[in-house]
Amino acid sequence: MMPIKQPIKRNQLRIYLGTKYYRLKRYWEWYTDGKSYAKQKETAKLKHVIFTHKTVLLRQLKDVDMWLQHNKVKNLTIAVKSLNGIILKPGETFSYWKLLGNTSKSKGYVDGMILHYGKVTTGTGGGLCQLSNLIYWMTLHTPLSVTERYRHSYDVFPDSKRSQPFGSGATCAYNYLDLQIENDTNATYQLVIYLTDTHLVGEWRANVPLTRTYEVYEKEHSMTQEYWGGYARHNKIHRKVYNLNQELIDDEYITENNAIMMYEPFLPDGNS
Repeated sequence: MMPIKQPIKRNQLRIYLGTKYYRLKRYWEWYTDGKSYAKQKETAKLKHVIFTHKTVLLRQLKDVDMWLQHNKVKNLTIAVKSLNGIILKPGETFSYWKLLGNTSKSKGYVDGMILHYGKVTTGTGGGLCQLSNLIYWMTLHTPLSVTERYRHSYDVFPDSKRSQPFGSGATCAYNYLDLQIENDTNATYQLVIYLTDTHLVGEWRANVPLTRTYEVYEKEHSMTQEYWGGYARHNKIHRKVYNLNQELIDDEYITENNAIMMYEPFLPDGNS
């Protein structure tokens, strides 16, 4: 486990120029990397549900106004229209941002919650990390391969009512922090995403039934005090692979997470 360095405060000009550079770099990669990006959509659903999951739309977060949560729902409503029904054929790559495009006001996106260097702020299209988190979590329960994913560098909210392991999501920022998933199987997959009154719901479907099931879990979870005085959180994400007889056939390492904690550790329910 490597120590986490103290966060560096960067000036706004450097952040602006850095964002411009990495966005241009991503545009260039999209058109020169030789990947076949998924773009076909089908309204008819593929027959077999491989994995499904849902997350609550409105959560009361400490020191976060609820209007940001309601605006997040508006943004999710727009975003899912671009992703619902996307077909991922063998050899194709799903790119979260190539399909969504920029989250501009002209598309109807409104101000929502954005986590910027560990602090809650607002920005047009804010809240879409809930969607990338959902897709990443579902993908870990399929044979599809996550080829690009960025972990959250800050752990902003305590574990109250958290049902998934720490570090099992995927942060996103247009367009350089992307979530990319490759279909290196022989089956065709379809992403189905929709909202109910209370939840964001997702499904990975396929044209053939699943032959394996997956159990995602964490190992070596710890919280440490760093040399510069702050606290950090660490773990490793693994998954157990079972055949249809529920016999364990593999235990795979997925990723390692290290994040700076933005709240005091070891407090029950995150309350101070």
